[in-house]
Amino acid sequence: MSPLRVVILTSRRAPGLEHLLERDSRRGRVYEIAGVFASDPQCVERALCAAHDVPFAALDLRAFAAQHHAAWTDLAFRAYYDAVLLETIAPWAPDAIACAGYLHILTPRLLEALDGRVINVHDADLAITDEHGRARYRGLRATRDAILAGEPETRCTVHLVTAALDEGPILARSRAFPVHACMIDDARRWVAADVLKAYAYAQREWMMRAAFGQLLSHGIQFLANEAAAPAHAGAAAARAFG
Repeated sequence: MSPLRVVILTSRRAPGLEHLLERDSRRGRVYEIAGVFASDPQCVERALCAAHDVPFAALDLRAFAAQHHAAWTDLAFRAYYDAVLLETIAPWAPDAIACAGYLHILTPRLLEALDGRVINVHDADLAITDEHGRARYRGLRATRDAILAGEPETRCTVHLVTAALDEGPILARSRAFPVHACMIDDARRWVAADVLKAYAYAQREWMMRAAFGQLLSHGIQFLANEAAAPAHAGAAAARAFG
């Protein structure tokens, strides 16, 4: 069976991409990185892609919106952007998409085109839910929100992407990354918002560098298995990785 062709979506950088490219070069691989698409032309992964002979393309979301006299946050315009994105990556013949550091909501236009074959890695434990059963820590400030809420540890999650933000089926979670509660307590006592922000940034970087690559690899492996045995679709069991 041919390896699953995966396109990576990112913005400024793609934590875990180097791990994926290293696995991609091994014999007997079940997937290959068909290309990398960035929403920020300053994406630092361009050089890494060149070193591995991986196609790279960028389309500046904000500049593209300005050219069309639209707000880049307008989801109606974003559907058009996603249509252009799909046209851009079409020559790479993608079987699936993996989001690594992609900072924008995916519209139904893209999700329907890939039909359940889009994964995302998120810097929060999506298994922690609120009173309504929704993931408690979603969005771009999830790590900071978890720390400020008093969570004793943080995790990352790889999940299938659905129309509901950060609420798709969980495929795997990382190991626990302890929160330094004493430092958080001191920062609160000092009313030191800068310390809290810096600590949250460091905690997030720790998790992304330690866990994103393995989580993405597991998520892509899941998609490859589903492609090989579609009758078992949806039978994911969450795992934990260190």
